[in-house]
Amino acid sequence: MLSPALNAAADRNKQPILDVLRQTIPERGQALEIASGTGQHVAWFAAALPQWQWQPSDMAASALGDIETLVARHGLANVRRPVRLDVLAPWPLDDAAFDLIYCANMLHIAPWDCCVALMRGSARHLAPGGRLVIYGPYLEHGVPTSEGNLAFDLSLRVRHPAWGIRHREDVAEVAARAGLRLAARHAMPANNLLLVWERGAGIA
Repeated sequence: MLSPALNAAADRNKQPILDVLRQTIPERGQALEIASGTGQHVAWFAAALPQWQWQPSDMAASALGDIETLVARHGLANVRRPVRLDVLAPWPLDDAAFDLIYCANMLHIAPWDCCVALMRGSARHLAPGGRLVIYGPYLEHGVPTSEGNLAFDLSLRVRHPAWGIRHREDVAEVAARAGLRLAARHAMPANNLLLVWERGAGIA
């Protein structure tokens, strides 16, 4: 049974996301996770991809101890100590470059400025050939969405007027201004998408 501190959705989606990551990233590299939350994803990925070094982060100082506890519980030597990172503030990474920057389920529970900052910061800190992978619910022009996603979007906007499920095309426009292009779109369980961004020409 999951600890009350853990997220049930993260526990359900970690393996489907890992399956796509295996097809997307090389055998080894340096990875940064933005908005690590409970640390469930970074712990799962680090255990399954031991040739990768992982840097978790979160804007909430209270999350950092939970991440450290989970990583220690699993004995993961390839996970660095989590850092406090607010995408809207200067990223505390100096000139570090990453082969993978990963962010799940943040854009719909954050102001739109966070999407802009995520793309700009990722473009700064991606190594040559590196990829930004973002996961979560998205709306798409001309693509029917589920009633569940529409209800979820409404509930988010009731909770906070700056929240809500983002349109993929709007995210792509912001990414393009930062120098990133959509290289792959993967449909995931529960009406989510996993989007892969890289520099250079991409898909529409």
